[in-house]
Amino acid sequence: MASATEPEAELDLLSKKNSTSVIWKYFGFETTDVQQKQVLCRTCRTKVATKTGNTTNLYRHLKNHHKHLHEECMSKKSGEKSSESDAQAHCSKQSTITESFTSVTPYDSGSKRHREITAAITHYIARDMVPVNTVTKSGFQKLIGTLDRRYVIPSRTYFNQVAIPQLYTECREKVVTELKNVQYYATTTDMWSSRTTEPYLSLTVHFVNEDFEMKSRCLQTAYFPTDHTAENIAQGLKESLSSWGLREEDQTCITTDNAANVIKAVELNDWTRLQCFGHRLHLAIENAVKDDARVKRATGLCKQIVGVFSHSWKKKTALKKAQQEFNLPEHSLITECATRWGSRQKMIERVLEQKKALSQVLSEDKKTRHLVPTWQDTDVLESINNAIGPLQEFTDALSGEACVSVSYLKPVLYLLRTTTLTENVEDTDLTKEVKSKALAYIEDKYSDPATQELLDITSFLDPRFKTDYISAENVPDIKEKVQMQMEQVACLSTTEEGLS
Repeated sequence: MASATEPEAELDLLSKKNSTSVIWKYFGFETTDVQQKQVLCRTCRTKVATKTGNTTNLYRHLKNHHKHLHEECMSKKSGEKSSESDAQAHCSKQSTITESFTSVTPYDSGSKRHREITAAITHYIARDMVPVNTVTKSGFQKLIGTLDRRYVIPSRTYFNQVAIPQLYTECREKVVTELKNVQYYATTTDMWSSRTTEPYLSLTVHFVNEDFEMKSRCLQTAYFPTDHTAENIAQGLKESLSSWGLREEDQTCITTDNAANVIKAVELNDWTRLQCFGHRLHLAIENAVKDDARVKRATGLCKQIVGVFSHSWKKKTALKKAQQEFNLPEHSLITECATRWGSRQKMIERVLEQKKALSQVLSEDKKTRHLVPTWQDTDVLESINNAIGPLQEFTDALSGEACVSVSYLKPVLYLLRTTTLTENVEDTDLTKEVKSKALAYIEDKYSDPATQELLDITSFLDPRFKTDYISAENVPDIKEKVQMQMEQVACLSTTEEGLS
């Protein structure tokens, strides 16, 4: 009887006006309820209290009293949402003919977007020093096409002859503008050869800007094909400063290595010269160990060991297993670079660190068994490491360009003389010998009165040191010279302001 009366009951109720929700298929209103205020269940005629537009009680009524109808309602509701989502997705995929063509039309070479991407690629080539022909590689082109398919990469010739020179011009103009406000500056220079043995002369300027920030700008690495005579180098350095609008009289100091032709070139220009501390330290250590047969044998053995493990994948694998067995750090061996003393010390330090693992791997092969370090070799390597190891941190501290480093030299020389290179009771004879020779070499090279005066003045001007590392008898003279130079600077500034 219930199933027969339910359809009849449903016919007596009116549907909710202007409603599309599936829930209203199960509820309605009396025909006399013109304002549709009292909701009735079409199935059981129960009155359900609801607020205007709120259907929560309607769903709850179906769930509590007509579970099969509730399941049916929720199923229909889910189907409607899916249909709406599909319709919206379909509509969102539709695009106009104009939009379709625009999405595949290449950018005009003069458009803002094209210029931005081209500038970014140019900056990437210059900043990361990658070959210009990178733009012709299929992988790079696919990457750019994936990021923006409307962008067409210009030719390699364009980047080589137009984009990169233009970037250089823009960068140069910025540096020139920056240097116009520089009153005093220092420089560093060096001569070197490329991998193709082409000679170059580099020049870097260091200065303090108006915000009292230390700045360094590499002005050039210029091709220098002429003979490397002192006269040619002197003229090349003069032309370099002139091309950047820098006056020679505003240069406080130039730092160089110890090449005889470079030293003479600076003397010809009558410039104040300061020797590179890192290079000087390298020569001091080389001088301290160069004539010792024990050191020559031990360091030569280290090079041979590094060579064996550098050219054999089998040996590398065996070394890794041995490192795990002895609970050693899984570090690779370090190759020495002839021009960097720190690399030798690091090579020795790493061989000592991995001595147990290296000895085990080398002894397993009769062809390399002779390379196992003896106790004498180990003693020599430890003596060298104890002597020059602490010097590494000085090189690191003085190799940065984030702060003025010349004022550090006086304190560093003091620390070398009183702490780092002093002979200790536990030092071996070889360690003492290396320390003694290295210290004597460094002190001799910095004994020049003009150099000592420069170091005293810079140390005095540094608020961290002041007169702490200056001989008491030299303090009055240094103060007088600093005061005199400050008065000269003030007078010069006043004159320039009057002329302007």
